[in-house]
Amino acid sequence: MDTDDLEPIKKKPVKKDLTRMSVGDLKEYIADLKTEIDRAEAAIKLKDKAREGAASFFK
Repeated sequence: MDTDDLEPIKKKPVKKDLTRMSVGDLKEYIADLKTEIDRAEAAIKLKDKAREGAASFFK
């Protein structure tokens, strides 16, 4: 069983109305999203390393 199976299923976040945002706000929003993507990718790398370590231990 994978630990990802234990996490609750989350609903997709509500999309923002981009038409009401200024160019500056949109650029800030993009920067925030890129930061969140980097954080998620780092978490994926950690989980992959942990899974590889466990797999090599049980071979």
